[in-house]
Amino acid sequence: MLKGFKDFIMRGNLVELAVAFVMALAFAAVVTATVTLLMELIGKIFGQPDFTGWRPGDLGVGAWITAVISFVILAAVVYFVIVVPYTKLTERMARGQEETTEPPAEDVALLTEIRDLLAAQRGGATAGGAPDSTV
Repeated sequence: MLKGFKDFIMRGNLVELAVAFVMALAFAAVVTATVTLLMELIGKIFGQPDFTGWRPGDLGVGAWITAVISFVILAAVVYFVIVVPYTKLTERMARGQEETTEPPAEDVALLTEIRDLLAAQRGGATAGGAPDSTV
């Protein structure tokens, strides 16, 4: 019973998930602080950082406006801090993999040459070094 619990705790996926959760909490604090900072800047421009008390025509649209502005700021922070750098990194890694096509290993090249010579001795090779299928 304890062995099963130990195996469950020591699984790689669980540890990775725990690290991701802790990192997400830390990042959430950064994003929240950024939204607060930007809302304060908006407040300096418009005179009020929190629009929840604003009720034009006795409609409580101020809370909705605050929520929308906070959402747009949060989405922008996530996009420019996570999505854009991650996309650029994956594109760079994909290009790096395409550009670094290494020549075949020495033993593979030698075996390919032997194959081509044997095929030529048996009656000719087709384009690309593959033996003729009629042989």
